[in-house]
Formats: sequence, structure tokens, C-alpha cells
Amino acid sequence: MFDVILKSFGLIAHDYHIEKFGEGLINRTWKITGLKNDNEFILQQINKNVFKTPEHIAENTNKIDQYLSKRYPDYLFVASLPTTTGDYMVKYTDDEYYRLFPFIKNSITLNTVQTRDEAFEAARQFAKFTNLLAGFNVSGLHYTLAGFHDLSGRFETFKRVVKNAGSERLAEASDTIDQAFRHRDIADVHQSIMHDQLIPLRVVHHDTKISNILFNTDHKGLCVIDLDTVMPGYYISDVGDMMRTYLSPANEEEQDLSLIDVREDFFAAIVEGYLSEMNTNLTEGERELFVYSGKFMIYMQAIRFLTDYLNNDIYYGSSYPGHNLVRARNQFTLLEKYMASEDKFMQMVTTTQSQPK
Repeated sequence: MFDVILKSFGLIAHDYHIEKFGEGLINRTWKITGLKNDNEFILQQINKNVFKTPEHIAENTNKIDQYLSKRYPDYLFVASLPTTTGDYMVKYTDDEYYRLFPFIKNSITLNTVQTRDEAFEAARQFAKFTNLLAGFNVSGLHYTLAGFHDLSGRFETFKRVVKNAGSERLAEASDTIDQAFRHRDIADVHQSIMHDQLIPLRVVHHDTKISNILFNTDHKGLCVIDLDTVMPGYYISDVGDMMRTYLSPANEEEQDLSLIDVREDFFAAIVEGYLSEMNTNLTEGERELFVYSGKFMIYMQAIRFLTDYLNNDIYYGSSYPGHNLVRARNQFTLLEKYMASEDKFMQMVTTTQSQPK
């Protein structure tokens, strides 16, 4: 396999050491290191079960690369490399697509957010990416995952699944189902955002976990990576996903719900980092939704886990009985903790906005 794929990029497989790289759950990734030179690359297989039209990813990335190269040539954008025939993907089989990236030397990735400064740096980099693309024609991008962050659609799916779920799972999850319906106003707000076009569509990343930022060895942010989900969307997706994944010291797999907490200083770091780049570019409507963005993403992930549990774990799968119900309860616990600090968070956002960039 590697012989054929690397040859397409003008590389000879036996001249390189090939090893699995990273902990991504969707795409398979390898690091390619030269044995006779210091060349280093990242080879990645796109998961066609998730991304039905891999070519759309390449087209989006190339359009953004051309835009940034022309207007912001000093910005570090890790674009995929062309093959010897000028393509940006190798189709190995009908279900296997591969692309090659340069490996950025002296860079590191993180799997968890350990410090306030890391949260700040990540938020700043995701904001910088969206800010530099403020003048980009967002209508020229494909939706690589249709309905990915459509909370309104996710809630409608949840309601349908509740009607058809088995009695045993309905009984086991009854309290969590009640929580989902009790907070349905979060989905109602999202419906208003879309229907009334309350905020503009932007180029956003849609997957702002900390591992999608490259840091230097001093833990200063360099750039965003893993661009498969870059497409038109609302900025609340990026800000909300950072809140969902950065604020609690316990992640979504934690079964001991007492360990779930909201680190207010990390929230402040996200606000400061994001607004350091996007403050003057946000509309008034977007500013008013900054705190809502956390509720939006946490609630959406909670009902996705709950939906999958009620639907017999057909999407996320499960490692033990009730796994997705535990995940859902984890996220609802995070939501309750987040909402308890909502007024304080609003004050933080207002205070930060009033400061000069």
C-alpha cells in the first residue's frame, strides 16, 4: 500500500520510516520520516464512512490556501501537498483516499488542556483563522459534513428516536430524557439563529479540540490543523466546542460525575484568546451569543450521546453496557455546571469586550 501511495507523491517508500501517528478517532494517520534525509511528512487516510465525498475536503482546503497565500502569505497554513500529477489526494481503492502534508518541525500537539495559557493560545489560533478568512466568499465552500452542527435537526432526530426506542432503554434513561426536554430552549434559540439569520455564516473549523492546534515547544500556538470539517458555519460552533472540551478537567468519558467541573479561569482564557483576534469583527448579535455558544455545543453533544444510546449505540458504539448513557449524563452534568456560572460568564465577556485589542 505505502509503495503505491508514496510513489504518487514522488517518494520511495523504502527511503522512509513509517509509523502510526496521533490518537485521532476518525482518520488514520502516519508519520513519514526520511532515512536518507531530514524530510518529514504526515500521511492521512480520510474516513469515507464519515466524509462521503473526500474530494470536497481537498477543494475546500485548496480554495482557502489560495486565498491565504495571496492575502496573508506569512500565515502558517498547513495545506496538503500535490501528487506528481497535480492532484491533492490519492484514491487507492473506492473507499481509501490519502493525502500528504509537510510535517512542521519543532511543533507539538496536545491531547488535553492542562493550563490556562494553552486554552488562551488555542482560542487565539482558532479566532485568527476565522478572522483572516472574514473576506472569503463562504458560499464557495462545500459542506463536508451536512448537518454536522445543526442542533435543531439533532433535536428533531432525538424526539423521533424517543418515540421508537425500546422500553428497557427508555426506562433506564428516563431522568436523562427529562433533562433533554427541560433544556429544549437551547435548541429553540438555535432554530431562531438559522431561521432569522441572526448572525453571519463564516468559515469556521467545527472541531476545536486542543489536538487540532500546533504548538511550538514553548507551548505557544502556531496554527490550526485537521481541516476536514472547515466549512460554512456559525462562530458559536468553534467557541462552544472549546468550552465543551477545555473547561472541565474531566473529559466526556469520565464515569465519576463528581469529577466534572467548570474552570472559570479557563473560560476567561478562551474569551481573552478569541476576542484578541475577533473582537472588532464580531457583530453585536454574535457578541450576545458568546456564552450561549457553550450551552449550544454541550447540549448538542449530550443529546447526540443520548440519541445513540436510545438507538442501540449504532453511531458511536459502546465499550460497555450503557456507555453512551454515561456519556450523555456526563455532558448534562457539564451543562448544569456551566449554566450555574452563566451570569458570571456574561460579565467576563462584557468586561473583555470593553478592553482595547
